[in-house]
Amino acid sequence: MNRKTVIFSLLTLAVLPAMGQRIVADREVIDCGKVMFEHPVTVSYELKNKGGSQLIISDVKTSCGCTTVSFPRDPIPADGAFTVSATYDARQLGHFNKQIGIYSNASDRPVVLGLKGVVVEKIVDFSGEYPYRIADVLVDINNIEFDDVGSGDMPVQKIHIKNNSTKTVSPVLMHLPDYLKGYVSPTRIAPGHEGEATVTLLSKKLRNFGLTQTSIYLGMFPGDKVSPEKVIEVSAVLLPGFSTLTDFQRANAPVLELSAHKLDIDFQGKQKQQETILVRNVGKSTLEIQSVQVFTSGIELTMPKRQLVPGEEVKMRITAKAKDLRNVRSQPRILMITNDPDNAKAVITLNVK
Repeated sequence: MNRKTVIFSLLTLAVLPAMGQRIVADREVIDCGKVMFEHPVTVSYELKNKGGSQLIISDVKTSCGCTTVSFPRDPIPADGAFTVSATYDARQLGHFNKQIGIYSNASDRPVVLGLKGVVVEKIVDFSGEYPYRIADVLVDINNIEFDDVGSGDMPVQKIHIKNNSTKTVSPVLMHLPDYLKGYVSPTRIAPGHEGEATVTLLSKKLRNFGLTQTSIYLGMFPGDKVSPEKVIEVSAVLLPGFSTLTDFQRANAPVLELSAHKLDIDFQGKQKQQETILVRNVGKSTLEIQSVQVFTSGIELTMPKRQLVPGEEVKMRITAKAKDLRNVRSQPRILMITNDPDNAKAVITLNVK
């Protein structure tokens, strides 16, 4: 069998179900992250024989000659653990994605493992600080904000990670809703080493304009339990589009005016503080306030009207609660989504003293 045939076979088998397979891998794909050019990288796959009899590995094949492997030649007893190692030569710059097929008496089909990463000329580590702790690692941020997102946008945010523990960790993003996708690179981070989590927003899957919030978790290994110390708060603000408006429609559009865009909240020993902001329509058609939302807990709002004819105003009453605001991670803010094409999003910031 020539090399092209091996590559085709492994890629084809990788998407087939492992019928009756008795080999179980703790991690089927290992992401090596950034690898220095011509500095070979070696990874180890931890596997188990979950069958009821001994396992014999007859061969391990790779999708190209740039990857070499080592594997146990002796029989592996039932429920026995074993290791398969793979080394990529890193002789080509750019992304790589290699396959490794394990042939054995467990099945007519091989178990297919993956090895990926990117070969670079120089590795530049993150030069910023890591002020937050999540379980066994340090991170540069513990909340993500996707701001001013248009429908169809796919913005990306990164969280830089440093393993501050004495053991290797395999961080994984957990409990992502369908409008988020994410991964951590590299798959394993050794003590004192760094990695990064990448989170992408799929804005087409957001259901409503305005603010959408959720909590995801950074586990230290696949299957890790969620807990408050591992939480990462994620918010996204989806804006309506006005690109199809004609010049006439813009000239006769509503115009939002606020009496203030920033409030200083000084509790002075009190548990609650109330403030008022005037909301006016100084445009030429009806202003529609489609949503009014808050980014954090500890803020309550009342506004009797959401549609204002030209020249009309309404009072927005804001109640801030000291106890709830003490523990918020992000800046307390109020978000308004309107049909004013120049103020589709209006933000009122609260500075709490």
